[in-house]
Amino acid sequence: MKLEALEVFSFPVPFKLVFRHASARRASAENVIVAVRSSDGAIGYGEGCPRDYVTGETIGSAVQFIAEHRNSIAAEVTSLDGLRGWINRNCEAIDANSAAFCAMELALLDLFGKTQSQPLEALLDLPSLDASFRYSAVLGDNNRLLFWLQFRRYWRAGFRDFKLKVSGDIGRDRAKIAHFRNRQNQAVRLRLDANNLWRTVADCTSFLAKLGFPFFAIEEPLTAGDIGGLRTVAQDCGVRIILDESLLRAAQLDALQDANHWIVNLRISKMGGLLRSLAFAEKAAGRGIGVIVGAHVGETSILTRAALTLAQALGDGIVAMEGAYGTHLLQRDLTTPCLMFGEGGELCPAATLDGRASGLGLSVHEHDLVANPIYSRRV
Repeated sequence: MKLEALEVFSFPVPFKLVFRHASARRASAENVIVAVRSSDGAIGYGEGCPRDYVTGETIGSAVQFIAEHRNSIAAEVTSLDGLRGWINRNCEAIDANSAAFCAMELALLDLFGKTQSQPLEALLDLPSLDASFRYSAVLGDNNRLLFWLQFRRYWRAGFRDFKLKVSGDIGRDRAKIAHFRNRQNQAVRLRLDANNLWRTVADCTSFLAKLGFPFFAIEEPLTAGDIGGLRTVAQDCGVRIILDESLLRAAQLDALQDANHWIVNLRISKMGGLLRSLAFAEKAAGRGIGVIVGAHVGETSILTRAALTLAQALGDGIVAMEGAYGTHLLQRDLTTPCLMFGEGGELCPAATLDGRASGLGLSVHEHDLVANPIYSRRV
């Protein structure tokens, strides 16, 4: 297979509601969409979500990385083995540009599947998508009325697994927690996300004690990378710590002792693509560390589809799943079908995707991309 052209687009579709947390406020999608075309006319599509507060990337830096490496990839990556080899030879560059490479990698995997008439799972020698997945409800840091309306919508839809963004304002956060406290006898499971809110262990543990609710885990309560401090929070509060910004590559797993303290939030864009995410998940499972298959706010169904492959490979190793918002959040999605959860957070891929369709099995709305070009080159 020979690559003929590579294009980069954005898909800045507005959200149906503003999403807030301690690190950012978002009202529209922020992504890069890569399209790769082979000499026989097949096209593969991939997506990455650059986040400066996670990996230090921006859309501009992602486009620069893609432009710098397009010729190397075109020359060296003509097969799945070639892609794996390129990844192994360019680990440091991918570490610094994970979302950019993720978009390129998913586009190539989609293209390989199409040229070989294989679904993504068959291409990667992984189990087919025959399971049903259940997603968590994620509650942002909205005002009391919007929070209540969103919570009530999730509750009535049958959600009982929640992730709550905390603000650091004890009155505001206790008011949110009250909705869960009143339903403690209904098998509610709650975890918190602090988005690196506190600078000291003492400030963190004091605040969490005041909440007065038995949440089972908290994500990134301290400055990113403070593993020692996070371990102390886990011990003092009797909760597990979810690592996101603090864990960007598989080698960092070696610093984690006491597996029962840790859960990792594995977002494919953050990790630099599906292949690296699969390797990371295998290493985490081998150390007995739980995995959340996570997502960036505003992902389209391209990244949701890739996350399903990862979740299927993990099997019982999944602590929770996030994402699959589709048009629950986006004004419109980029693909048909739109992959999103239904009642109770359930998504059954077999009911939505054609299991025989090649590559990602998605039809991309090309007119939405043509309207938002960023970069285009023959290779």
